[in-house]
Amino acid sequence: MNLVESLRAHRLLAIVRGKDPAAALRTVTTLAEVGIAAVEVSLTTTDALTVIERARAELGPDALIGAGTVRTPADAARAVDAGASCLVTPAVVDGLAGIGVPVLMGALTPTEIERALALGGAAIKLFPASLGGPDYLSALRSPFPDVPFVPVGGVDAPAARDYLSRGATAVGVGSPLIGDAADGGDLGRLRERAARFRAALAQDTA
Repeated sequence: MNLVESLRAHRLLAIVRGKDPAAALRTVTTLAEVGIAAVEVSLTTTDALTVIERARAELGPDALIGAGTVRTPADAARAVDAGASCLVTPAVVDGLAGIGVPVLMGALTPTEIERALALGGAAIKLFPASLGGPDYLSALRSPFPDVPFVPVGGVDAPAARDYLSRGATAVGVGSPLIGDAADGGDLGRLRERAARFRAALAQDTA
């Protein structure tokens, strides 16, 4: 898959993590039902690999289902075997080149960004984005105009719109969107939050 083009098309990567595997799977499928089809299942989720495997079976081979919080090559190999179509790391991680799927590599500083790109990162997960906010993304885009950035960390709906307006390829959103759904929370409220995010992203393109 072309990760950058997929992220640019989806514009929002939902980050699912929770303690209830069945609820996490329901969260992934509910998001797909309401039009948020790019999802990262964090490996900190209970039985995350099974959630990824079952989500792949339910949503099909073309769905963007990533594995998040990938910290080692062993994590990466297990996630790919489970059906992850991309990997998302919280930091710069060595040893993922040639793993067979694209990597959204975590980085924050210019030095980390350069290293992540040298290690084969297809795009940069700017994390934690909340430390610098949208202004920091704007500052980074001057020396890195062609780097695909995906801010993650503390991104609510207004911030998502702001990051995208400043050139982010997409935004990654966890608890402001997911809430407690992956722990068995109300899926109706998840749908409401998803609608707010989709409306915010629609405003950005207006």
